[in-house]
Amino acid sequence: MTYDAIHIRNVAILGHQGCGKTSLVESLAYVSKLISEKGSVDKKTSLSDYTAIEQRRGGSAQVAIVPIYPGEHKVNLIDLPGNDDFISETIGVTGVIKGAILVIDASVGVQVGTFKHWKQLRKKGVPTFIFINKMDKEGIDFEALMEDIREKFGKNVISFCYPLGHDDKFDGFANAVDLKAHIYNGQECVEAEIYPDKRARVFELHNTITEQVAQVDEALLEKFFAGEEFTAEEIRDSLKKAVIAGDITPVIVGSAEKNIGVQTLLNMLIDYLPNPADLKPLEAHTEDGKPIERPTSDDEPFSAYVFKTIVDPYNGVINIMKICSGVLKAGDDIYCKGKTQRVSAIYTMCGKKLDPIDELHAGDIGAISRLEDIQVGDTLAHPKSPIIYNPVKYPTAVFFKAIVVSDKNAEAKLMPALAKIQMEDPCLEVRRNNETKQLLLGGVSSTHLDFVLEKLKTVYKIEVATERMKIVYRESIKGRAEAEGRYVKQSGGSGFYGVVKMRFEPAEENEFAEEVFGGAVPKNYFPAVEKGFFEALQKGLLAGFPVLGVKGTLIDGKYHPVDSNEQAFRMAGILAFKEAYMKCKPIILEPILHLKVNVESKYTGAVLSDLNTRRARILNIEEKDFGNQEIECYIPEAEVIDYTTQLKSITQASGFFNREFYKYEEVPESLKERVIRDNKIED
Repeated sequence: MTYDAIHIRNVAILGHQGCGKTSLVESLAYVSKLISEKGSVDKKTSLSDYTAIEQRRGGSAQVAIVPIYPGEHKVNLIDLPGNDDFISETIGVTGVIKGAILVIDASVGVQVGTFKHWKQLRKKGVPTFIFINKMDKEGIDFEALMEDIREKFGKNVISFCYPLGHDDKFDGFANAVDLKAHIYNGQECVEAEIYPDKRARVFELHNTITEQVAQVDEALLEKFFAGEEFTAEEIRDSLKKAVIAGDITPVIVGSAEKNIGVQTLLNMLIDYLPNPADLKPLEAHTEDGKPIERPTSDDEPFSAYVFKTIVDPYNGVINIMKICSGVLKAGDDIYCKGKTQRVSAIYTMCGKKLDPIDELHAGDIGAISRLEDIQVGDTLAHPKSPIIYNPVKYPTAVFFKAIVVSDKNAEAKLMPALAKIQMEDPCLEVRRNNETKQLLLGGVSSTHLDFVLEKLKTVYKIEVATERMKIVYRESIKGRAEAEGRYVKQSGGSGFYGVVKMRFEPAEENEFAEEVFGGAVPKNYFPAVEKGFFEALQKGLLAGFPVLGVKGTLIDGKYHPVDSNEQAFRMAGILAFKEAYMKCKPIILEPILHLKVNVESKYTGAVLSDLNTRRARILNIEEKDFGNQEIECYIPEAEVIDYTTQLKSITQASGFFNREFYKYEEVPESLKERVIRDNKIED
């Protein structure tokens, strides 16, 4: 069966690790009758945590799609990891959906991950429901919990439900919209009367919701002041507008384990969240950069955005996409990055299961496989109407480890395996440093890289060892000197004769010049001297690092009409450089990074203090949303090798940063000898 945009809801499920997201997916699948028996994270039988690594870890590590089919609707549930180490999964999904459930563990309240996900959803303008899970635990103070949520998330957070119970025991809840109670009888929730001692509070919430409804439309506002009752349809339509606009964030209470509140949540998702056709046209551009908009409609040319790639050992590369416009049918041709390919099969995904279907309509989510050169961030389009959606921006890698293959037989398999993992994970960086001879893995944290290493071991059967990343230093000079280079050798036959006099001085970049008068050095040997000069720059004499910022000028020399040749003058250029180098006041240069550190305001002082100990130069402190501040600074790369771990410690895991290379600068004299000692490149 296929579904049009009006009957589709795409809903991401987010929350701090351990709050019960995956259990909620199981409950929603159960109450919608997709499954007859719920799976369990503990028993390793859940729909969405299906990989061996997730089951071993007991938590989500990648996007999982579970479509459910309540009535005439299709709801694509997207279970996202709660752990910050898999932030690429969250960023990719929140860039393409307009509906979310933020799950909160009632016994813990708003945690670091909860707040981070909330900020991400607000930034993307995603209409959000809050589901307070595990209300059946002991000692829950709902009013205090709501006060904390509203303090952190804003006054637009309104409870659509109120918990019911006797003797501090959670029995169920009252729906403050329709004023119906739902009581858990030990097996399921059944409709009942609202407990007398809770009626006043429930009606108070109902009035709050009614006031919000009235503010959506002037006609309703007049009706409200006249004391007239709103119809169920007026309440539903007005609440939907308010939720889509972000003016209201509804709160539902319940227990995923006991299915309490889950059916009500599902009903409200359908009633109040936008279907894809409700959304404004999507912004894109043509291949030549011309802006264009595409409504989410079957009548438009086909286009889709790939937000997740999975490499499956049996099905190859699977690309998960949202159909942004038009209809995709099996056998259709699609266009991507200058290439047209035929789609042989289309699938809906339910956890690890791929179900073939004939077509997907605008607004829906599905998958294709076995197509070449398609990955996360790509736009698929009709060959006759190619467009490009702006790809989601992912965080830069900020933590690096060098890896070494333990088994030499596995070396040939390592790079292909890493390439496949990179296809799945846009935040993973792989690069080989030819100077330090290290193969580097970069990620968002140490734990993120540990997961990659675990995947190499368990999925690709490759064992690797890790070592600390070496910093790529450089050498330069601060002074000026002249020196002669003599390369004169005689053997039985033709010999070698090349003599040059050169001047070396600081410059913006490495360059060669000549000021030779007369025929002291024939012009045809100038290129050989230049070649020798640049060859000598590859290895300085302090620690063996490449040399930057030197101008070498050929000023004089001698030649022999028989024994002179290019080799002799190349070697003479090298010898002149080596002779002059230590007279030119050589220095060590270190890489400087441009950092942007995002922290909550209360941690700014501690973070600044730590950055100062790391030789950072603070450039700017800028106020950001949600009480955050962005600290911009220049800092030596050597000082940020372990910074992710330290920043998490200082900010209780709420801070994060991005980095990019800025330039090379001189190492302080007090550190120069240590850098040379610890990093000297041996022959």
